[in-house]
Amino acid sequence: MGEEKKLLGEERRQMLLSLLKNSNAPITGSELASAAKVSRQIIVGDITLLKAKNEPIIATSQGYLYLRHSAHSPVFEKTVACFHPPGKTEEELLLVVDEGVTVKDVKIEHPVYGDLTASIMVSNRQEVKQFIEKIRKTKAAFLSELTGGYHLHTLSAPSEQALKKAEAALQKAGYLFEIS
Repeated sequence: MGEEKKLLGEERRQMLLSLLKNSNAPITGSELASAAKVSRQIIVGDITLLKAKNEPIIATSQGYLYLRHSAHSPVFEKTVACFHPPGKTEEELLLVVDEGVTVKDVKIEHPVYGDLTASIMVSNRQEVKQFIEKIRKTKAAFLSELTGGYHLHTLSAPSEQALKKAEAALQKAGYLFEIS
């Protein structure tokens, strides 16, 4: 029997876009590479080209995700300033997702590179667990370690009340950074 045909260039990128648009969960680069019969490195390049065409694709710790905004469900967002040691990151994320709020990203101000933002995109306990496991498995540092624990998070929720509850939980735990 013949070898399966690799998809080339624009045809492959359109297939990747279709897979991402039709998925409700992140898809790993390896899964996309397998579907397209190419290497993961080719997928990284394809995703970069799709992002350059303003496709709302983000890389999360669980894989690539196509961001879609529904006109039917309003989204409320807020940026919060936090401070804690790396060992408290899991607890911080769980406090937020337990209120029905998504942690979209983490931002720091680096002395050389300026503002650095990394996508997190965790909305539930399972996603937090996967994120923390990936950090541990890869022995990667948390971005906030570059700033001694100071960082920002963009929080997203279906209601302002959920955002307020998440913020109150962070405040109660002592994770919100406030200038006194």
